[in-house]
Amino acid sequence: QVQLVESGGGLVQAGDSLRLSCALSGLTFSNYGMGWFRQAPGKERAFVAAIRWRSDITFYANSVKGRFTISRDNAKNTVYLQMNNLRPEDTAVYYCAAGRATYYSDSDVRTYDYWGQGTQVTVSS
Repeated sequence: QVQLVESGGGLVQAGDSLRLSCALSGLTFSNYGMGWFRQAPGKERAFVAAIRWRSDITFYANSVKGRFTISRDNAKNTVYLQMNNLRPEDTAVYYCAAGRATYYSDSDVRTYDYWGQGTQVTVSS
């Protein structure tokens, strides 16, 4: 079956860094675009970053531009999210997703067919 497993979350202080990983199985990894989303308590799931499956072009939410970097390693079936200079408002459960839809934008949840279970990131002030 298809599985996406996130890891790398934790409790950090403002200004610290974390690197999230998402391991994909059950799919041909190189044929899927990958995205990262996050959801804080009481808020809607929000787009963070995405990377195209073929061109590797990347997209970022304005709130994370210059601080977060998304990348992928096809040989390891893994996508990463490097998060630098974390802020308390970055606190959320972070989810990775895989999709092949081209009708919706890379930041739209409807683009993605498969989702991981999430990893908690908590940034103290």
